[in-house]
Amino acid sequence: MSVKINGERGEITLANDVFITISGWLATNCFGVRGMAARSVSDGLVQLLQRDNLSKGIKVSFCEKGTVRIELHIIVEHGVNIPALSEAIMNEVSYRVNRLTGVEVSGVDVFVDAITTEK
Repeated sequence: MSVKINGERGEITLANDVFITISGWLATNCFGVRGMAARSVSDGLVQLLQRDNLSKGIKVSFCEKGTVRIELHIIVEHGVNIPALSEAIMNEVSYRVNRLTGVEVSGVDVFVDAITTEK
């Protein structure tokens, strides 16, 4: 999937991976985020994803009117204020994705799939 932007000199097509890369980088660089998460469908276990495999923890949906909605599945460190962290991630991802791509973000949903004490 992709989103198309009409510019003065032609059309720009942004692939799904552009939004995944930006969102994953922003989310994993927030203090208290251990990494992105992938849940196994068969056994329900949560797996910490490596930086080169973030796409399993992020879902991008293209909405009407050329907007995107981003779903992030994260693992956080023990002791972090989860509501404050989630709000910060929502604000940062929404603002920066819009600023970097020119595409309006209709929403950012953050799912905390696990808490870890490991560093």
